[in-house]
Amino acid sequence: MSTLSSLSRTRWFRLALVAAVAVLLVLAPLVLPVFANQTLVRIGVYAVAVLGLNIVMGYTGQVNLGQIFFVGLGAYVAAYGVTHDWNIVLVFVAACLLPGVVGLLVALAAARLGGLAIAMVTIALPIVGVPLAKRLSGLTGGSQGVSARFSGAPDWSGLYDDQWQYYILLLVTAASFLLARNLVRGKFGRALTAVRKNEAVAASIGVSPYLYKVLAFTVASVFGGASGFLYLVAVQYTSPETLSFGHSIALVAAMVVGGAGSIAGALIGGAYYVLVPQFTNTIDPNFTTISQGVVLLAVLFLLPGGLVSLPRVIRRLARRRTTRPPREDPPRTTSAWPEETERQAQS
Repeated sequence: MSTLSSLSRTRWFRLALVAAVAVLLVLAPLVLPVFANQTLVRIGVYAVAVLGLNIVMGYTGQVNLGQIFFVGLGAYVAAYGVTHDWNIVLVFVAACLLPGVVGLLVALAAARLGGLAIAMVTIALPIVGVPLAKRLSGLTGGSQGVSARFSGAPDWSGLYDDQWQYYILLLVTAASFLLARNLVRGKFGRALTAVRKNEAVAASIGVSPYLYKVLAFTVASVFGGASGFLYLVAVQYTSPETLSFGHSIALVAAMVVGGAGSIAGALIGGAYYVLVPQFTNTIDPNFTTISQGVVLLAVLFLLPGGLVSLPRVIRRLARRRTTRPPREDPPRTTSAWPEETERQAQS
């Protein structure tokens, strides 16, 4: 156990593991059926959304219950660009930039708030976004939504459309996770951690809590827009239902189940968001909400750090079991009465 544990901590082992996973992800759409490719694509879509939410909530400790608003906004921007024949790179940049600007404006007003106040501000985003999307029918298609089909796989690629979509998503998702990893492991991430732990202490060492809250919220909005772009690539349709507040709460639950304050936890959260409803719907569609609640409560009680902390918990329990001292019989006590002492010695 100790040899395996020490091996898993070596740099070369981690690099080999990452390389193996990368090769599997690249080869997966070439051998898997269409349904499996579509499932992996949807996991990537919501993993990027949870990743942004994790930066603002898991690393900064700032409440954000409106992440789905930025996902929907990114999807609408992408749909507008596709229907107007924009270049796909321009579509992606616009789908990230506009939600980032809106997130910056919201953060400038809301970052000074705390607790319940900022929660109410973020809750208002999807609540206002749904009727707004229905009213702006010229841009959004109203209640019917808007379909926007990306061009199929180019002839030179030799790929099917679902495989082409998969590789677009893989590229954007990998870039998003790499960017987030570099952010949280650098000076920016250390500042976010300081703000989360104690704002007064952070301010005393030259870290502005207001500035970094604004930056974290803006970065999370950009990731939400990227997720919206990927959503349109995968589904090729969006509607006001995309901005539903219920989806935003589900994203928060996915972040908690995966592991708050963890990059890998965002990927687990995306898988939870997609796979658990798929599994429960095959059994009983009415069981989906109940099962999600049961999983969330079980994780909160048994694994407060999320599913990403499960290997660490297992290693800790195994280490505690191997280092536990052997049980010894209690020493015999000598009685103060001579007759009792003699009887104990004879026994």
